[in-house]
Amino acid sequence: MKVKKVGILTAGGLAPCLSSAIGGLIQRYTEIDPDVEIICYKNGYYGLLKGLSYQVTPEVRKNAGNLHLFGGSPIGNSRVKLTNIKDCVKRGLVKEGEDPQKVAADQLVKDGVDVLHTIGGDDTNTAAADLAAYLAKNDYALRVIGLPKTIDNDVYPIKQSLGAYTAAEHGANYFENVVAEHNSSPRMLIVHEVMGRHCGWLAAYTAYEYHKRQKCRYWVPELGLSRERHDVHAIYVPELSIDLEAEAARLRKQLDEHDAVNIFLSEGAGVADIVAKKEAAGEEIVRDAFGHVQLDFINPGAYFAKQFKEMIGAEKVLVQKSGYYSRAAAANAQDLNLIKSCTDKAVEAAFAGESGVIGHDENNRDILRACEFERVAGGKPFNTEEPWFNELLSEIGQPKGTVLDTSH
Repeated sequence: MKVKKVGILTAGGLAPCLSSAIGGLIQRYTEIDPDVEIICYKNGYYGLLKGLSYQVTPEVRKNAGNLHLFGGSPIGNSRVKLTNIKDCVKRGLVKEGEDPQKVAADQLVKDGVDVLHTIGGDDTNTAAADLAAYLAKNDYALRVIGLPKTIDNDVYPIKQSLGAYTAAEHGANYFENVVAEHNSSPRMLIVHEVMGRHCGWLAAYTAYEYHKRQKCRYWVPELGLSRERHDVHAIYVPELSIDLEAEAARLRKQLDEHDAVNIFLSEGAGVADIVAKKEAAGEEIVRDAFGHVQLDFINPGAYFAKQFKEMIGAEKVLVQKSGYYSRAAAANAQDLNLIKSCTDKAVEAAFAGESGVIGHDENNRDILRACEFERVAGGKPFNTEEPWFNELLSEIGQPKGTVLDTSH
């Protein structure tokens, strides 16, 4: 099919793939058909509603390769839910009485966009699918092709979302510069809070990456520089139950013997219990435009740190969050390869007249394809049967909890 004009937008939280994915799309369109016009909407759906965009000029095309070297999104992100009319009006994105979907659709028509590439999580891509359906009812053919961005790696039916490998690697980098804080006090407890609302994949894989590195280092245990003090001692994810008393007994032994305990915690672990307790106490739960509980309000790291401090007898506690360090990193080699294959496939899908979210389809032999929008959803649980994860638990001596149902 003929492609005349392409729109690109990034939305939701940051991930170490956005800049590279934008660059990859621009490069591939330029290789196949340099006459295809490209615009990039500023700050995602915010810019689409406001009619704000960047023009991809010949100079931008020439330098698009530089985007692979950076993290973040040069064109900007935002968290906007088009069907949340009240929030869009409150933020001044539409006027009272206007339908954000219609405003966005009208802007796409005005701009003459016939292919819209959305780089984001499930909310971003399903919103784009709704736009395409809305426009189809009004006889405007818009192909929407999404790329799955989420460091949580929790999008159905996508095997591996863009940026997650890099986020895990940088989470391990981050903790390498934090762990020596156990030198600052006897009986030190450090909680490494890793991003992840529903899915524990990122926390688990970050712990796995970090643990692997400790096996390859040289130590001087006679002076206290030991692997036992630097390693991961516990990893808690939303998909597994946590027996606080049993874990406290296990970790107290570690603290008594080695003076340090390091916990890797998915910020989604235990959130349901924390919310239930706050609601029972009559506290109002703060939520975002998508209805998600704001995790900064819940503060899971501080909650677990307080519980364990008393139970294991820690003298000092440090809670550190690696999310903002990790999610804005430039993509690593593993992700760059994945991004390249997905952006090439996205452009191929555009010329083939397809719509959907590009990824390796777990329900179709892991084939790289445009997965149908109606099958795309967030909140895919981490598979706690992964061999590498069970190897990690075994090596750190942590019993495996009961598997919980966290599917959405």
